Parts: sequence; C-alpha cells; structure tokens
Amino acid sequence: MSSYHTGATRRGGCTASVGLRTFASPHLMAVLLTPPHLTPPLRHLSSLSSAFSKVFIVNAESPVPEGSAAASVDVSSVETTSQAASSTLDAESILYIPPPPAPPEALGPTLNALGEPTFQSLGLGGWSPVGIIQSCLESLHVSFDLPWWGTIAIATVILRTLIFPLVLMSQRNAAKMNNNLPQLQILQMKMSEARNAGDQMNAARYGQELMQFMKEKELSPFKNIIVPIAQAPIFISMFMALRKLANLPLEGFKDGGMLWFTDLTLCDPFYALPIITSVTMLATIELGTDGARLNAQNMHLMKYVLRALPLFIFPFTINFPAAVLCYWVSTNIFSLVQVGFLRIPAVRDYFKIDRMVTHKPETMPQKKGVVEGFQESWRNMKISREIADRASYDEMRFRKAGTGPVVRTYKHDPTKVINVQAKVRDNK
Repeated sequence: MSSYHTGATRRGGCTASVGLRTFASPHLMAVLLTPPHLTPPLRHLSSLSSAFSKVFIVNAESPVPEGSAAASVDVSSVETTSQAASSTLDAESILYIPPPPAPPEALGPTLNALGEPTFQSLGLGGWSPVGIIQSCLESLHVSFDLPWWGTIAIATVILRTLIFPLVLMSQRNAAKMNNNLPQLQILQMKMSEARNAGDQMNAARYGQELMQFMKEKELSPFKNIIVPIAQAPIFISMFMALRKLANLPLEGFKDGGMLWFTDLTLCDPFYALPIITSVTMLATIELGTDGARLNAQNMHLMKYVLRALPLFIFPFTINFPAAVLCYWVSTNIFSLVQVGFLRIPAVRDYFKIDRMVTHKPETMPQKKGVVEGFQESWRNMKISREIADRASYDEMRFRKAGTGPVVRTYKHDPTKVINVQAKVRDNK
C-alpha cells in the first residue's frame, strides 16, 4: 500500500489541509474502518487496498475548493485509518485455525458399586446375545457382591431353570413314544417294506396311518430335540461371553476362582476341570440326555456316538480358560441332577409324566446288530435311489412321448398304397 502524505502545502498564503475527494463513498469508509475480525473474506482485501490507496491520495498541487461537499479530515484520523487497513492486510498471511472440537460425551460411570471398571467403560456388553449375557453377569456380580465363580454358577442355574418347562415337554413326549413304541415300529417297518418294493400306494397308506396314530397319541419327534435346540444358543452365547472376558483379561477374573483354579483367565494346570467335564457329560448320557431315552432300536447308534463325545472333546477342553470350564461343569452337574430327579416316580407323577413301560422282547420287532442294521440302511437307501431314478426316467419318457415326434413302431407306412402283384408260379 502506498504511503500517505500528511503534510500541508501553502499556495497563495493559504494552507491546504488533507481531505477526501468528493467521490469518496461513506459506505467504503465504513468498510475500511471496521475491525479486522469483522471484515469481509480475505480474498477481497486486495481490492479494498487498491480502493483505499486511490481514495486517500493527497494532491498537494490543487487546493481544496471552498464550500466543497467533502469534509475535512484531521491527520490523526487518517493515521488511524491507515493502521486499520494495514492490520487488515497483514491478516492475509494468517491461516484460518478452526475452533477446538467439543469434548466427547461421557459413556457412563467408569466404576461400579464395587469399585471395579464397568463393562461399558471396557467396551463390553451391548444388545447382542453375547453382550446381554455379559451385562447379566455384571448385574448379578455387582448386585449380590458374589465372586465370579459363584456368579457363573448361579447364572447357569437360572438359565437352565428357565428352559425347565421345555424339559418337561420333552419328558412327556419321550415317555409316550416309549410306551407306544411297538405300534410305531410295526407301522414304520410296513411303510419301509412297501417303499422298497416299489408299492407307492401301500407306502402312502401306511405313512398316512402312522401320522394318524401319532396325532391320536399326541406324539411328535420334534419335541424330543426341542431341548438341545433351545440350549444350543444359550451355551454358545455363554461360552463366547466368558471366553471374551477371560481373554481381555478382566481384572476380577484373575482372583475370582476357588480351590485350585483361582485364576479364571488361565487353563486348569492340573486338568481337573476338563476331566470333571467329560465324566459328568458321560454320566448324563448314561442316565439319559435330559430324560430322552436312547435305548430304542432306531437310537442305539446315536447312543454310541454320544458315549464317544466326552472322549472326543477332552483334548480341546484342556486349553479352555477356567471360566469357560466352570460354566461347563455347572451345566453338566445341573443336567445330571435334573435327570436323576425326574426319574423319581413321585416326581414324574407330580409333573404328569407317564411311567416308562418295559416291553417284552416278543412284542418288539427283532433287533439287528450294528453291522446288520448299517447294511440294511445302506440297502434301503440304494433301493430308494433306484426307485426315484426309475420314476424320473418314466416321467421323462412320458413327457417326450406326449410332446415329441411319433416314434415309428412299424416296418411299412400304412398310409401309403403298396401295389402288390402276385407272382404266378409255373408248374411246368
């Protein structure tokens, strides 16, 4: 910006004071005299500087005419305006610094009533199945001031008690199916024989009779597996919740155990918890998995598979944290007590569960061994597949015969006239 002449020049014995030109706009003066923080955007400062230099040029040669409309300006006011304009130009080289962001909102209290970090402050909990389990464990631990092993055990008892009505439903259905087992097996055998022989009509008839019999007796194969289906999501959610707490690790888990497993974040160094887990699972299977009897003819293979399950999972459970095995042992002990409790006749009568009937061997179809049963199942599967392939082939041939060209089944075309001449045999 050019410098300003603030001196005075004498002409004809008169003093010419510094003033504004007659075309100076009062609005422009208001803009130039505004403080820097209220000025327009910085991209307009160069144009304002140019306009300011043009307005405040001092012309010492021409005197200010008397009676002019321009008002006289004192030297001090010009200097103040010059300083305001220079400070505005200096702001061009200053970068814009945004205001600091607002602090984030607090997630909640960081300590619970016991002086421990809350699960919310640790990023745990939530509305997922695993988060709900973690929140329930924290509430139970804080509300009753329980050690963590006691919290896990009591939570297991509460969860298993909630699904106890489903166990009763499964027990009633298993007892009814056991008492009506001879009739069921006879109908199933007749239906299988008719299907293997290719007699679809009798197979459908026996199948309809089987469904009608099960409807009259209020039997349902689905009720026998409703308990494992209900326990599976609970077990998986509890397993993942406890393993996540142990892997964090949660400070309360480091001394929240008992007896020889004081640290719930580590695996059992004596392998006692994995052994107890496998033994209690095997005992529950022998008495009956939640009351479902596995000694029927069509379930003996499943019983052998379940017996091998505790031995199969043992190598994996030795590496689990003690918190997970504490839950597993608790649920196995609850199942074992529950099965033994429901075998008492007075308890079964109270819950309206039918007594188990022991059928005589002559009233039951002859049982086959493991190898013979497997061979028969494989043979029946092959026969069923052959019947299905034959039906599919017949359907394809029937469709092709109805929509395709006519297949020629004769030697000569009967629509054409054939001139047949008999040859006379000369007997001479």
